[in-house]
Amino acid sequence: MSIESAHVDPYLFEPVQLGPLTLPNRVVMAPLTRSRAKEADVPSELAIEYYAQRASAGLIIAEATQISPQGKGYVFTPGIYDAAQVQAWQPITAAVHKKGGHLFLQLWHVGRISHPSLQPGHALPVAPSAIKPEGQAYTDEGFVPLVTPRALETAEMAGIVEQYRVAAQNAQAAGFDGVEIHAANGYLLDQFLRDKTNRRTDQYGGSIENRARLLLEVADAVTDVWGGERVGVRISPLSSFGDIADSNPEPLFTHVVKQLNRRKLVYLHVIEGDTGGPREVPGGFDLQVLRQAFDGLFMANNGYDMPLAQSTLKAKRADLIAFGRPFISNPDLVERLRIGAPLNEPDKNTMYGGGAQGYIDYPTLEQEDKR
Repeated sequence: MSIESAHVDPYLFEPVQLGPLTLPNRVVMAPLTRSRAKEADVPSELAIEYYAQRASAGLIIAEATQISPQGKGYVFTPGIYDAAQVQAWQPITAAVHKKGGHLFLQLWHVGRISHPSLQPGHALPVAPSAIKPEGQAYTDEGFVPLVTPRALETAEMAGIVEQYRVAAQNAQAAGFDGVEIHAANGYLLDQFLRDKTNRRTDQYGGSIENRARLLLEVADAVTDVWGGERVGVRISPLSSFGDIADSNPEPLFTHVVKQLNRRKLVYLHVIEGDTGGPREVPGGFDLQVLRQAFDGLFMANNGYDMPLAQSTLKAKRADLIAFGRPFISNPDLVERLRIGAPLNEPDKNTMYGGGAQGYIDYPTLEQEDKR
């Protein structure tokens, strides 16, 4: 992806108030799975340098992080459910803060997008309903087909909510500035929202109100820990990522957003279109309906370049712009955007797994000038 700027308007580089935090600019580093965690889902020491290098972003949302062993869906992804993980995250958050940055943690339960080899006791992954997704899981053995999950019992729902509560508490202990609830991209909370994946007949299925229940219970639990001013939520109303869909997404997500307002969340992070794909999709609706419905800050994401980001902010169609892959290969992305400098292209071979190569060795402009 190339991001070019003929001239620099102020919009992307204006400060903005995010709850109690004053962000120096409106550039957000989107959560990026890099699959470099160590054994027992402990973040790698390399992540200290990786996140510190990118601290000039107005806000960093750290990579999706599983709230429990059951929430894991990919090999080498980090957790936030035990003391060793909390301890490993602490120098990461400290390094970002030392550079003047702000860091939220994305709380993640993958639901059915997993495999028994990644689950405790090789159990089946869990989901709202026992419906097999298309696609593959990334495991120690490489890519393997996804399986038919086990439908969660009604009595298990309180335990899922408690996993989020504990993870939110652990994120506080780890030194994060806040958390983002991952309710997008076909993972567990999104699976409950959408009628393709939720065929339940209890209080968590059927009507829009019932399908939104788990997300709202999670939001209550997480805001009980953090307060709404340090909690965001990510949704992807039109995305098919994770083999997911809904027959009528506009009323569903309008209801969700209006209910989230009652929790006074600080931002709504919206994937526009299909995750990592086209911004316009068949059967979609104008996501500005959600912007108008939401009381907090609106964060827009998906394929943004500099001109689109500036025009979106200028038209007040968003308050924050999330950039994903450009941050992989450009630790100083904010400065490159500011002066219209060319961007490094990411090495696809080192995007997932591995060590320092393709992770902390992409040069900044300053380093390039010294060569």
